[in-house]
Amino acid sequence: MKRKKIFIVTIFAAAAIGCALYFSGVLTPKTTDTDEADEVVAVKPVGPAFNADSAYAYAARQCDFGPRVMNSDAHDRCATWIVSKFRSLGCTVEEQKTTVTGYDGTALRCNNIIAHVNPQATTRILLCAHYDSRPWADNDPDSLNWHKPVMAANDGASGIAVMLEIARLLKAKPLPNIGVDLVCFDAEDWGTPQWAGVADKEDTWALGAQYWAAHVPEGYGPRYGILLDMVGGEGSRFYQEVMSKQYAPAIVKKVWRAAAQCGMSTFFPKDEGGAITDDHIPVNQIAHIPTIDIIPYFPDCQQSSFGPTWHTVSDTMDHIDKQVLKAVGQTIVQVLYSEK
Repeated sequence: MKRKKIFIVTIFAAAAIGCALYFSGVLTPKTTDTDEADEVVAVKPVGPAFNADSAYAYAARQCDFGPRVMNSDAHDRCATWIVSKFRSLGCTVEEQKTTVTGYDGTALRCNNIIAHVNPQATTRILLCAHYDSRPWADNDPDSLNWHKPVMAANDGASGIAVMLEIARLLKAKPLPNIGVDLVCFDAEDWGTPQWAGVADKEDTWALGAQYWAAHVPEGYGPRYGILLDMVGGEGSRFYQEVMSKQYAPAIVKKVWRAAAQCGMSTFFPKDEGGAITDDHIPVNQIAHIPTIDIIPYFPDCQQSSFGPTWHTVSDTMDHIDKQVLKAVGQTIVQVLYSEK
C-alpha cells in the first residue's frame, strides 16, 4: 500500500521521537465533543465478539502463499483460496477479471473478488480491502532490499483477514435486513516505486478499485463503504483521514463513535491524520459511494507516517498485533450490528 501523503493536517510541536511511543501505547485520544462522549458512554456494545485469533490465522494463511505480487503464482493461488474461503462462509462470490496496465506499461492480470452476504437485501453496506502485495520494498531502510517483494502481512493480508472474520460472524449471527458486500481489490500496490526515476502519478495506484468503481452494476447503491487498509500492524492508531472527512464526514463520525461504544477509542483518536491516495478515492469519485478509509497514521515515525514496516521486507506476521485486529474488527461489528 503506497499512499501518497498529500498534506498533514495535524501539527506536532515536539520533534519526531520515532515509533516507540506507538509501540508502547502512550498515545491517548483527545475528546473534543463532550456531548458525544456522554452519548457513547451510555451505549453498550452490540453484536458478537470479534475473534482476533481467527483473523490472525486468516492473515497468516495468505502469507503462507508468499508475496502475492501481480502476475505471480502465489497471487493467483491466494485469490483462489480467498474465493473458496468466502464461499465456505456462506457468501455468494463473483470474480471480476480484467487486465490493467501498470505504471511501467506492464499488463497485469487483475481479479477483484466480490463476496455478498445476504444478497437479497436491498439495504447494503460495502466493506473493502486489497489483497495484492507490493512488488518492491522501496521504502526499506536497506537499499539492497528495494527490488525485493513485500510479504504484506499488514499491507494487504490484514484487511482481507478482518473481512473474512466479519463474514464468519455474519454467517453465525445474520443481519436479516442488511446485506454486506465484501470487495477484495486487486492491483492496488503496483504504483510507481520510489527508485523508478519518474514522476509518481496517483492513478498508478488502486488500479483494481478504479476498474471496479467504473463498472458497478446499475442501481447498486450501498448506504456507505468502509475501506480497511493496514489494520493489523503493531503500534497502529487510526486517525481520521482527511479525504474520508471530505467525502463521507457522517460515516467518519459513525465509525469513530462505534469505536468508543465498543471500548476501542484508544485505537481511534479523533485527531486528523493526512489526506491519502487509497482505494476509497475512486470509490468516492467514480462510483459516488460515500466511503471512508480506516488506515493507520504514525505522526512521530521518521521512516514513514504509515509505520516502520510500510513497504519494507519487515511487513511480516512478526509485526501483526492481535489487539489491533480486535480493535478494528470489533468496531466494524459495532457499526454493522447497529444498522437498522
